[in-house]
Amino acid sequence: MKKIVTNPYLPNFEYIPDAEPHVFNERVYIYGSHDRFNGNNFCLNDYVTWSAPVDDLSDWRYEGVIWKKSDDPTTNGKRVFYAPDVCQGPDGKYYLYYCPVQGITSGSFVINCAVADNPAGPFKFHGNVDLRKWNKSYLPFDPAVFVEDGRVYLYYGTAMFYPLLDVRSKSIKGGAVVELDPKDMLTVIDGPVLTVPTMKNDVNNEYGIHAFFEASSMRKFKGRYYFIYSSQAGHELCYCIGESPMGPFKRGGTIVSNGDIGLGEHVDSKTAVDFTGNTHGSMVEANGRYYIFFHRQTNKCQFSRQSIAEEVFIEEDGSIKQVERTSQGLYGKPLPGKGEYFASICCGLRAKEGNRFYGIFKWGHNKEPYLTQHGRDREENPNQYIKNFNDGCSVTYKYFDLRETKSFGIEVNSSFAQGKLTMQYGNKEAIQEIDLKKEMKVIKFPVKKGGEKDKVTFIYEGKGSLDLTKLFLK
Repeated sequence: MKKIVTNPYLPNFEYIPDAEPHVFNERVYIYGSHDRFNGNNFCLNDYVTWSAPVDDLSDWRYEGVIWKKSDDPTTNGKRVFYAPDVCQGPDGKYYLYYCPVQGITSGSFVINCAVADNPAGPFKFHGNVDLRKWNKSYLPFDPAVFVEDGRVYLYYGTAMFYPLLDVRSKSIKGGAVVELDPKDMLTVIDGPVLTVPTMKNDVNNEYGIHAFFEASSMRKFKGRYYFIYSSQAGHELCYCIGESPMGPFKRGGTIVSNGDIGLGEHVDSKTAVDFTGNTHGSMVEANGRYYIFFHRQTNKCQFSRQSIAEEVFIEEDGSIKQVERTSQGLYGKPLPGKGEYFASICCGLRAKEGNRFYGIFKWGHNKEPYLTQHGRDREENPNQYIKNFNDGCSVTYKYFDLRETKSFGIEVNSSFAQGKLTMQYGNKEAIQEIDLKKEMKVIKFPVKKGGEKDKVTFIYEGKGSLDLTKLFLK
């Protein structure tokens, strides 16, 4: 990387969950939903995309709005759009598949398509993939598209059910794949075929909590087809491996959890490294390396999600070991032990009584620290910070190279805080007393013989609370 990049890898005013990374014209493009900071629902903003050179994932460029809610003539600008995906069709054009939020009729469960000459648009409405006849078994939701040798495959599905429409949990089979006619990129010519079953339809109990819930995605690496999806657990992305784009698929495992559940002592949402919630994303190969893109939760609910990424490693047998969340992310190595960082690049944030899986309401839970920002939703001026860091809370950063670092400062703001702040790094710790009243201050910790790859954790014990804004390493 030519410059330092952290998690999140986009400016921290940007809220793009459900990221599908694709390489087009030697650039990695990110296609995802677009949450609104402090919004009251999922995906309230129009689709935008960012891109970076395949050989420098530190250099992200804003490509602008690529598809507005008002651009779809079938929704009259009144329905938000959920997670999309993009492919380059056999004709060389770029096709955007997306799912408008469902209405109260079975006909409102649709996957629409727009087309463009360039990966960043402008897109024009192209039509609808008619999947209605299979709605009771496979609901159109979270489309993903894969093109190989002139053939086009569309993946979709959710374990959600709608009894009012006679779409019941037992009738929903799981994820599905259909083949589309490459001549129009809309007409189903084969399928649907089951990819991974829901928990209720996992007749052999093969998957358990890792059964299909949503977020289908398809990739091909080293001759193998990887079906990637979000499980019933919600916080994780799992994978299966097949010998063809339509399967059958054999269970693999978990690629990543946004709470590191499944690694070490993190066994559930309460013991997770961070507050968890749904996640969605996929993998990409860039410059000979493999990465998983997914999202984290902010602002005490699931409506302000941010894309993050980690490097993954594919074993010789095709298996993928679960990767941990880090602050370094795409940088690929410990962050330099000098310079200035946002405190919000943390990869772990914990309350004294443990964490939880975020819901749709953010009020209450007054003892929880959380990520937020000053001001309204916008596309400029990043100022995200950690709020309400109170007694027993901890925040973790992975990893820093502290071999030459002499001082590690953390900028705090508080109307009242009285206690002590502990910094743990490697197998060492340093403690500073805190006594603040309506002031902002940089609390400096001496660093003695830091390591090449140190996890850094701050723990507060005392009265009142702190807002954590910046890190200063010297």
